[in-house]
Amino acid sequence: MVDAPGTPPRTRPGVVTLSSWLLILVAAIQVLNLIVALTVVGKIRDVLTDAYAGTSAEGAGDIAYAFSIITAVVSLLIAAGLVVLALLNNRGKNGSRITTWVLGGILFCCTGGGLLTGLTGGMTGGGNTTGDVPSSEEIQRRLEDALPSWYTPVNLLLGLVALLALLAALILLALPKANEFFRKPKAGWEPPVPGGAYPAYPSHPGQSGDPAYPSYPPAPGTPPSTPGGQPPSAPGGQPGERRDPEPPSGS
Repeated sequence: MVDAPGTPPRTRPGVVTLSSWLLILVAAIQVLNLIVALTVVGKIRDVLTDAYAGTSAEGAGDIAYAFSIITAVVSLLIAAGLVVLALLNNRGKNGSRITTWVLGGILFCCTGGGLLTGLTGGMTGGGNTTGDVPSSEEIQRRLEDALPSWYTPVNLLLGLVALLALLAALILLALPKANEFFRKPKAGWEPPVPGGAYPAYPSHPGQSGDPAYPSYPPAPGTPPSTPGGQPPSAPGGQPGERRDPEPPSGS
């Protein structure tokens, strides 16, 4: 993962990596459950259509079929979302961890409720009927006769594995090592690079090199200096030319 400039690199702890793999496992189980459900959805519709034929709930088979398709699409979206959250958790995104807890908690309740219904459905059906509608015990018996013998055990096993894996993934994300990894890193101090150049002083226009220093006024009686540091030249001569004194007149 890439951190902001000036921050020390973070190492992903093993609990976060394991949690992400468990989320991917749950996503794979969601897809497998989807495939299993699609293999028997047609038989379930036929059973319900025959059971409720000529009753006030005659369209129950079509309603159950449509509900199964919608559930399959939702399961596929949840599986894709779990994979995305697992990848973001590996990068240390705290927002994805919070989203994982929210989505995982909802999925945990739904999966647990489905397992509880599957385990107790055959014992709580009863024989009560409402009007001309067949009893739930009769519907359950017809479904068991029509569905393959492996469907219920496989469905319960996949649900149980997904439930335990999801619970473990959520717990791992709450451990102290995971909290330290998801905490926003503080910017660290960067030492100067050996041999690096330091900024130079600004120079005045027309100058280069060392900065200029202020000059003091000349002492009284000192002739002013000309540009370049040369003394003033005599009239008619070249600057800096030495002239011999003229002999006195009349000699």
